[in-house]
Amino acid sequence: PQRVDIFSGTVADNIGCGRDLAPAEIVEAAQQAGAHAFIARLSAGYDTLVGERGMRLSGGEKQRLSIARALLKEAPILILDEATSSVDAETEALIQEALARLTAGRTVLVIAHRLSTIQNADRIIVLEDGRISGMGTHDDLMAADGYYARMFRLQDSTRRWQVGAREPAGR
Repeated sequence: PQRVDIFSGTVADNIGCGRDLAPAEIVEAAQQAGAHAFIARLSAGYDTLVGERGMRLSGGEKQRLSIARALLKEAPILILDEATSSVDAETEALIQEALARLTAGRTVLVIAHRLSTIQNADRIIVLEDGRISGMGTHDDLMAADGYYARMFRLQDSTRRWQVGAREPAGR
């Protein structure tokens, strides 16, 4: 999994990344990134100190702080390398919602093993054993019934099993 950089300082410092921003701007970015709820539960909220490696935060929390940071940067081109790696299905859904807001109107290169991350991409390039084995939209690649389709079905059935396992008995 890819490492998300968290710097020594407060949660707000990590989102603002040294820029002179109003607290409302930081809170809005955190809300859009799906991070506000967990930040509000921290002992000092946005003023909570986190270590250089963000030891007090889970992988998904770090990723959502990173997304909030990217939202404030407003970069026209983004590279997302394994944006939902090492998170559970529920956290992945929160991150996916945040990524939809983050990627709107931008050029984005997404590197992913979790194919649900790229399902809505304009163009998907499939690598199999280091070679391009497919290219197109999700629907195109599913219709072609090649490597991408097989991997997507396998991951989707695993994801549904994981989410279903959390449902209370009797549902």
